[in-house]
Amino acid sequence: MKAELVMSDTNRVNAITFLQLASSGKVKEAYSNFVGDGFRHHNPFFEGSAESLQAGMEENAKQNPNKVFTILRTISEGNFVVTHSHVKQNPEHRGAVVVHIFRFENGKIVELWDLGQPIPESSPNQNGIF
Repeated sequence: MKAELVMSDTNRVNAITFLQLASSGKVKEAYSNFVGDGFRHHNPFFEGSAESLQAGMEENAKQNPNKVFTILRTISEGNFVVTHSHVKQNPEHRGAVVVHIFRFENGKIVELWDLGQPIPESSPNQNGIF
């Protein structure tokens, strides 16, 4: 059980580091250090390979060099890590709430899901989006 907790924490740190690198424009470094063989993702806007998502992330980084990416929460259990983040394409942008779900094998990301919701200008929810 203790080894599983250590690996779970390592996976959490690896997921956070991957997102920080990728969102700051260091996409190639993020992929080379943290993505494992056979990686697949479930983003509906890209073909399911690592190469297609990496290319999309690189293009986004070029278009949005001042992106602000703030991880607010993480949940780690076994081979899975979930992050809950606030992403702004530039500092003036309202942004979106993004959830990433990572599946790890041997400390490397082998599967990724990402879900996003734009932050509305106003909301009747008194608790806020975060």
